[in-house]
Amino acid sequence: MKHRVLVIGARGLVGGGVIQSYEADAEWSVVAISRQKPLFPNKAKFISLDLTDRVAVLETLGMMGRFDRVVYAALYEKEDLIAGWSDQNQIATNVAMLTNVLDAMGSTTHFTLLQGTKAYGAHLGPMRNPGKESDARTDGPNFYWPQEDLLKERAKMQGFAFNIHRPQIISGLAVGSPMNVALAVGVYAALTKAAGDPLCFPGGRPFITQMTDAGLLGRAIRWAADNEKCWGQTFNVTNGDELVWRSIWPAIADVFDMPLGEDTRQQLAVTMPKRTKEWAVLVRKQNLVPLAMDQLVGGSWQFADAVFGYAGANHTLLSTIKIRQYGFVECMDTEIMFRTHLRALQNARILPK
Repeated sequence: MKHRVLVIGARGLVGGGVIQSYEADAEWSVVAISRQKPLFPNKAKFISLDLTDRVAVLETLGMMGRFDRVVYAALYEKEDLIAGWSDQNQIATNVAMLTNVLDAMGSTTHFTLLQGTKAYGAHLGPMRNPGKESDARTDGPNFYWPQEDLLKERAKMQGFAFNIHRPQIISGLAVGSPMNVALAVGVYAALTKAAGDPLCFPGGRPFITQMTDAGLLGRAIRWAADNEKCWGQTFNVTNGDELVWRSIWPAIADVFDMPLGEDTRQQLAVTMPKRTKEWAVLVRKQNLVPLAMDQLVGGSWQFADAVFGYAGANHTLLSTIKIRQYGFVECMDTEIMFRTHLRALQNARILPK
C-alpha cells in the first residue's frame, strides 16, 4: 500500500518543489491542495480548496482519511505585500488557515511548516548575521510565531512529529506567487529587450544575500521527514553560496541575449504595472502562454524591489551549519540555478527567448 503525502499550497514555489521530490517515488501517492491548479504539470491528485473557508476545509480534509505526511506551504498575502507583513489581519488570517487544517485533518506521522527570514527580523530592519536557528525570537508582528506555537501544541496533543524550514528568496517554476523573483526578473528583461534597451540593474547599493532553489528545498523537506533524528528541529535551507544581485545581472542578460546597461535605479512596483499592455502585445507576438502580467508576477514587483535593495537593504545571511551537521549537504550554484529557471520558463513559453 502506498504512503500518502498531502501538499498544501501546491501552486506555489515550495509546493512545486515538494511535489517534485515525491512524485517520482512509486511508494508515495501525492495529493495537492491549492485554490488554483498548478500551471506546470505533475502527477499529484489536485483538489481546489480555499483555506480561509473553514467549513469547506473541515468537509474536504475530513473526508480524505489519513496522510502519512503533511507539508504546509500555504500563505496568505495582501496586495500591498510589504505592508502586509506587519498587518494584524494578515497575521490572523494565516493563523486561521493553519488552524482550519489542523482541526480538519486526520492523524498523521509528520507535519512540515514553512517559515523564512522574517523569523530573524529581516522585514523589520538589520538582522543579526548569520541568522541561526537558535536565535531568540524577534520582536514585532509576525505570523510565524503563533503558527509555530499552534503547531507544537497540536503535535504534542495529537502525537505527530514536525519540522520547520526557513529558506531565503526561493526560486522555482510557479506563476502568480507573491514572492517569485525569477518571473519578475524575466518579465522585466523581456520587456526591456522588446523596447530595444539594454538590461540595467534597477536596485540600490550592493548587499550580500542568499537564495534557495525550490527543488533543493523540496528535497530538504523530504529528507528531514525521512530521518527521525531530525524530527522536532528547525532548519535554515539555502543554496549554500552568497550573492550580490548586481553580480548575476550579466547572466540574466546572457539568457535573454541582450546587452548589459548601466545601473539605473527603478522602482519596479511603480513602473512595471504601467506596462501591462506592452506585455500583452509581446505575448501575442511571441505566441506565449496567454497570461496577463499580474497573473504571472502577482505581488512580486514589490518583493523584487525589496530584495534588490531599491529603498536600501541590509545583508541577510542564514547559517546552514545545523542542517549540514544533521546530514543534508546538497548545494547549488545560484547563478546556474537562475539560468536554469529562466530557460525553463522560456521553454514553457511563459517567457520569450
